Amino acid sequence: MVAGAQEKFETDVIKTSTGDLRITFIGHGTLLFTFGGKVIHVDPYGQMADYARLPKADIILITHDHGDHFDPKVLTLLRTEKTVMILTNTLAKKVEGGIVMNHGDVRSIAGLRIEAIAAYNMVHKRGDGTPFHPKGAGNGYVITFGDKKIYVAGDTENIPEMKELKDIDVAFLPMNFPFTMTPEMVADAAKAFKPKILYPYHYGDSDPSRLVELLKDTKEIEVRIRKMK
Repeated sequence: MVAGAQEKFETDVIKTSTGDLRITFIGHGTLLFTFGGKVIHVDPYGQMADYARLPKADIILITHDHGDHFDPKVLTLLRTEKTVMILTNTLAKKVEGGIVMNHGDVRSIAGLRIEAIAAYNMVHKRGDGTPFHPKGAGNGYVITFGDKKIYVAGDTENIPEMKELKDIDVAFLPMNFPFTMTPEMVADAAKAFKPKILYPYHYGDSDPSRLVELLKDTKEIEVRIRKMK
């Protein structure tokens, strides 16, 4: 079934010390990782794919409870008795059977090290003054595959916690103004923690070429553009 997904979606392979990590770019904020026979879905969203045709999940990571990241119908399709679902405190009130991770928590799941990172807005807010993504409501995740650390930021701005990250090999940073970051904010964050590979994702109407231009002189960061509107 993964092969069928690869015919429709772009994929990249990241070499690690314990085998290949295959990244399938489903779209929007939705990713699929396959590694060592394990299938990891991130924010699976029914408008992005026919999940009846995609592989069942060994692990599901959910960043927050907005409808384009948390889709209960898709979770029903992907979960088995053995699926481990990682989620936030807010989500624990909406779905049963998950493991809550708070900011800074680290767990070993199916042989993978997973760390929860803060994800929130400081600048961009709704008309009533509340942040689009309040502090404490969402997570990003750093997943370690072999010797490679992959950071999926979730919906967030270029917050201090992000800038403190170390030794990130691959980063997925959201660029969906006004809800998350502008290209300038993504570039600011990337220059601070210097991921080796940077994928802007969940970028809506933002122009990825602007980010490429902003980082053209930061040679240690390779910016890769995929279809992740």
